[in-house]
Parts: sequence; C-alpha cells; structure tokens
Amino acid sequence: MSKRIRIYTDRDVAAHSPAESCWVSRDGKVYDVTKFLDDHPGGDDLILKYAGKDIGNIMKDPEEHEHSESAYDMLDEFLVGRLGQGESIVSDDWVAPDDFHPEETDTARDFEKNQFLDLRRPMLLQLLRANFSKSYYLQQVHQPRHLSSSAPLFGPVYLEIFSKTPWYVIPCIWLPIAGYLFARSLVQFTLGSYALPPFSVDPIAPLKLLLTIPISYVAVAQATSCFFFGNVVWTFLEYTMHRFLFHLDDYLPDHPYAFAVHFTLHGIHHYLPMDQLRLVMPPALFAALSYPFTQLAHAIFPANVANGTIAGAFTFYVIYDVMHYVMHHKRLPAFMREIKKYHLAHHYKNFELGFGVTSKIWDIVFNTVLPI
Repeated sequence: MSKRIRIYTDRDVAAHSPAESCWVSRDGKVYDVTKFLDDHPGGDDLILKYAGKDIGNIMKDPEEHEHSESAYDMLDEFLVGRLGQGESIVSDDWVAPDDFHPEETDTARDFEKNQFLDLRRPMLLQLLRANFSKSYYLQQVHQPRHLSSSAPLFGPVYLEIFSKTPWYVIPCIWLPIAGYLFARSLVQFTLGSYALPPFSVDPIAPLKLLLTIPISYVAVAQATSCFFFGNVVWTFLEYTMHRFLFHLDDYLPDHPYAFAVHFTLHGIHHYLPMDQLRLVMPPALFAALSYPFTQLAHAIFPANVANGTIAGAFTFYVIYDVMHYVMHHKRLPAFMREIKKYHLAHHYKNFELGFGVTSKIWDIVFNTVLPI
C-alpha cells in the first residue's frame, strides 16, 4: 500500500464540499481541486455545484461542460487518493442460525479486493503505517473476517502471547481474587472495616481469621448483598465500556496511531470475531481497565462494602467473558440461544446497537436495543 495515495470513502469526499476544501472524485480517484477553483475556465460555480461528488459523467456531458484531454491530464495534478472498494458483510437483514459456522476468508483475495489489512502479515505494524482514512478504517474493521487460526498481531511469538488468552485463564485468575476479596469483606463486616491489616502487610490475614472467628448471619447477609450489588454494577460497566470506550468511533482521531489503539482494544474482535484466543480480555488489560473503578469503589464506600462489591463485579466479569466465548463457539441450550443471537447480531447486523452481552437490560434503559 502506497503512502502517497490514501484510501478514502464516498463519505470522506462528500465532507469536502465547501470552497475552502473542495474535493471531487472520478473513476475511483479522489482529487483536491481547491486551488483550481479560481483558475477553472468555466468559473468556480460549476465545480462547487458538484463538490464532494463524482464528476465522471458531468465532465463528458456536452450540455454542461465537455472537457478536453488536457483537462483530464490537468486533473491528475490534484490527485490525493482513491476510493476504497471494500466489500460489505454486515447487513440489516442478517439472521443468526442456531449453528453458526462462517466460511474462512481467502486472505490473498481479501487483501487484493479491499486493500485494508493483509492477514498474512502482522496487523499492528500495518495499522501504524496505514494509508487509509478513518472512515475507511471504520468501514472495514466492522466487516468480519474468519480464519481457522489467529492472524498475527505483533509478529514475534514472544509478543503474540500477550494478545492471546484461552478462555479458561479468566476464571483461573479472577475467581480466586474475587473469592479473596469476598473473604476480606466478610471478615470486615464481622470485625469492622479497619480490622484487617493492608494486603501488603499480611495478605493471608482474612483467611486465617475466617478459621478462628465466628461469622454471624448478619455479616454473611451484608457481604452477600454487596456481592450482588457488584453483579449489577458490572452489567452497567460492561454496557458503558462497550458502548462509550470500545465503540468510541465518532471521536476517533483520523490518525494511524489512533487506529492501532482502537484496533487493539476492540477493533480486532469485530474484524476477527471468531478468533478463539482473542475472545476474552487479556488479564493485564482487564487489570488496567478495572484499576480506576476499584479505586473509586474504595473512595466511595467503606472497605467492607468496597471489597464485597468488587468481588461481585469480578465474579460477573468472569461470567461475562466465559459467556462471550461460548456465544461465539458453542451450541447453547435453548434458554441461552436468544442472547447468543442478540450478540452475534451486534457483529453481523448492526454494530451501533446491542451493546449488552450478559444482559440487554441497559440496552432497554438507554434505547439501544437491537431488533433480531
């Protein structure tokens, strides 16, 4: 992909209709004719009449203003890019079958046709050197591709492992942490919020105390209430992060580095939604994203309430990530098939609706329900 010729969409061209930045297109090429407006023999009004549009037919129309061969040669001086001819896979009439198995993408044909990312080469480096516009990036990254194995993201094996996480790693790491935090909450509700030393001083203190002190039913009820409150908190965070962080498309800067960040966070999942090793969040990424929220919980609530709430949120996060994996790769029982279809429709029908994964309750509240 040449760095000199950029790939645009019709939307990019249409956005350049004022005289201050006047673009037109012809035969799949994009031209910035702003500096030519004053020199146009037919006057600038004729160009501005078709600014932001395709002028192929109008340049051949003798009733409007037929052009000579030299005019076409002159037009090439203002070439700034070309129109991407990407395929459209996402469709409003898509319906998820019960047993969803998409066909594998022909990587060579896909790159030749779309000139977006070559799935045979490390994707992140291609994004950092991108020659396409934001509009073309967003158009393409939301058109799913499918491979039987993971496409390279970084390249070297020692880096690739940081982008891949088997689904079972999530419960193995985060459920023990959630259980430990619940134990802290239980002890703190029994003895008081400040009864335990900091984790850095004596990390196993709550476990030792659970074996030596009587735990009241009241403390169990209080800690459990916080745990279930944390479940609800997670469903809200799941929705808001998915909608306002991972799908922050409108506010994405038109720059390759921004594309790389967007792609690493969530774009890769929409681009390769069936990649088995990139369906759950790498532990380091979840730790980074959850840190400010755990700190906020401790700033708002006493330690006993905060720990119980975080334990509940982490537990529901595990449920969310495991559910996300099975929605893409397992045949589910009847009572879960509807929520699987709902999530797959977010990928293949309309990625601007249907942000809930474990539940669509917040889609209902915020009017982003995706009809399926």
